[in-house]
Amino acid sequence: MTFPAIDPVLFSLGPLQVRWYGLMYVLGFAASYFLVRKQIRDNNDKNLAREFENLNFVLILAVIIGGRLGYVLFYNFSYYSVHPLEILATWHGGMSFHGACIALIVAGWAFCRIRGLDFWKTADTYIVTIPIGLGLGRIGNFINAELIGRTTDLPWGIVFPGGGLYPRHPSQLYEALLEGVLLFIILWGLKGKTRPPSINWPHGTMLALFLVGYGVFRFFVEFVRQPDQQVGFVLGSLTMGQILSSMMVAVGLFLWLLRRGR
Repeated sequence: MTFPAIDPVLFSLGPLQVRWYGLMYVLGFAASYFLVRKQIRDNNDKNLAREFENLNFVLILAVIIGGRLGYVLFYNFSYYSVHPLEILATWHGGMSFHGACIALIVAGWAFCRIRGLDFWKTADTYIVTIPIGLGLGRIGNFINAELIGRTTDLPWGIVFPGGGLYPRHPSQLYEALLEGVLLFIILWGLKGKTRPPSINWPHGTMLALFLVGYGVFRFFVEFVRQPDQQVGFVLGSLTMGQILSSMMVAVGLFLWLLRRGR
């Protein structure tokens, strides 16, 4: 299959360009905003309702800053250590979900602690909406023809621009389906079932399940995703994404045991 000719620029207004990738971020933030607000109303959570707008602002900043710094530290530190001003040039690309995830958790914990909110309950409310943004972001990666897969002879392999003459796995779409659609269905379907005493799923369980679910899906997709050129394979045949995802799974399992123990 030939890569569909999709202009990554949705439209231009003079020097201003609106790109599909940026639009996916906006749609992801919007979906999270409305679904979290719906849960607040359904649960009559007055404490979170009071801090909702401020927390959203903090978390959006955390995604952008954490995603960028994560990419710098995990994937291209040697370059950015020599060109530190390029760290600010986010329009050149380079975001790491693992970095964004760390920043989200740290910023959310700090905000909840300062404002007197239940961190675990708040985390569960937000985390079940995150896969929507992940799925949309991967579609944006596909439109940009970036983060391409390894070569394949499967009938749905795609010849990506800049990816050579051979068809490759559309790994961005695999991730959109697994980390986006499937993970959202799992978490959203389970969120209302986390309080039966016989199961003992306290607040924090959804966060743990997200970390495990995303980590597992990402780990296996990395087997068909082309490693970042500047990083390559890090530990034997394992990529940086697989190492970070393994750590994510370990943290998720630890949180699961910790929260269930309470």
